[in-house]
Amino acid sequence: MFCDQELAARIEAAEVDLLAAATMHVRWRVPDVFMTRIGGGLVACTEAGSPLNKVAGLGFAPFDEQAWQAIESEHDRRELPLQVELSTLGDPAVATLLCERGHRLVGVENVLGRALSGSDRVLTAPAGITIEPCRDLPRWLDVMVTGFATPDTQGVASHEAFDRGVLERVIGDFAAADGVLLFLARCAGEPAGAGAMRVHGGVAQLCGAATLPAFRRRGVQTALLQQRLVVAAERGAGLCVMTTQPGSKSMQNAYRQGFVLLYARNVLVRSPSVLARTTT
Repeated sequence: MFCDQELAARIEAAEVDLLAAATMHVRWRVPDVFMTRIGGGLVACTEAGSPLNKVAGLGFAPFDEQAWQAIESEHDRRELPLQVELSTLGDPAVATLLCERGHRLVGVENVLGRALSGSDRVLTAPAGITIEPCRDLPRWLDVMVTGFATPDTQGVASHEAFDRGVLERVIGDFAAADGVLLFLARCAGEPAGAGAMRVHGGVAQLCGAATLPAFRRRGVQTALLQQRLVVAAERGAGLCVMTTQPGSKSMQNAYRQGFVLLYARNVLVRSPSVLARTTT
């Protein structure tokens, strides 16, 4: 599967739409949310320490440097870092400008993809493992957060770490976003893993999955992945995408299910301006 700039723009647009939906949900409990669109992307700034505080989708439309200065000022006012997840298939001039304005590279994440068709079917799951749609948000959230808080150590480590309280709030915001479907994995009847998915513009986004440490290496992740592929195809998606850390177990599992690397996102962060902090 080959990914050109047009396809990357579609995928990034789906990422922007998901970020917007989750951020809109945050507004129910955090009134002072800052959200604005620029250069084809979206800037979201919610609460301190949240992984929702980022910029997605830049590089596929003209970039307004003057508008960007106002975004920098808003983050400085809040004393928050400004994080950009920038596709390697976007305009490289944006990366150059950001680096000139104080951003530094802190990490890389891979965007993987797989074509879908009506012939996608669930393979036989390992004995004792079942996957079911889940409407019990508290149960799903407990499994997801517990699994996510104890990541596998294979591959390049993430540049971020969050406490459980932050994870519960933010993953809950994503789970409650418009169009997100939740799945619960059971092993011998016990909750063992959780995953989520969303379809936008013909693109199915796998919005994360996690397995409880006691149930790892039993095929839970594979079963969750296969089930979501089938549901995505049933809902008319022609492409399924997911984001992983380079060389991670999740990336390895995805390759076994036919996913390939489409492009990477460079994670660029600018620290709050010292001058802004001392003059406010």
